[in-house]
Amino acid sequence: MSLIREERKAMKKLRRSSKDNKICGVCGGIAEFFGVDATIVRILFVLFTLAGGSGILLYIAMAIIMPKPAGESDNEDGKDET
Repeated sequence: MSLIREERKAMKKLRRSSKDNKICGVCGGIAEFFGVDATIVRILFVLFTLAGGSGILLYIAMAIIMPKPAGESDNEDGKDET
């Protein structure tokens, strides 16, 4: 059982990036997940956009679907809502 728990902890999760972000961190998160440079992912999104606009729709969908980076709260200013 502990082996399964260790494997789950070691698995990478697709999340938006908090370090390498320009707009929402989608491209940076994808780049971190696959281990490539974020510039390559950004170029791919631009090419998809120029090839019919699918890049913009894909980016917006991923910005909504992809979870925020671990440890980042929904509260931007860091204050408690009490």
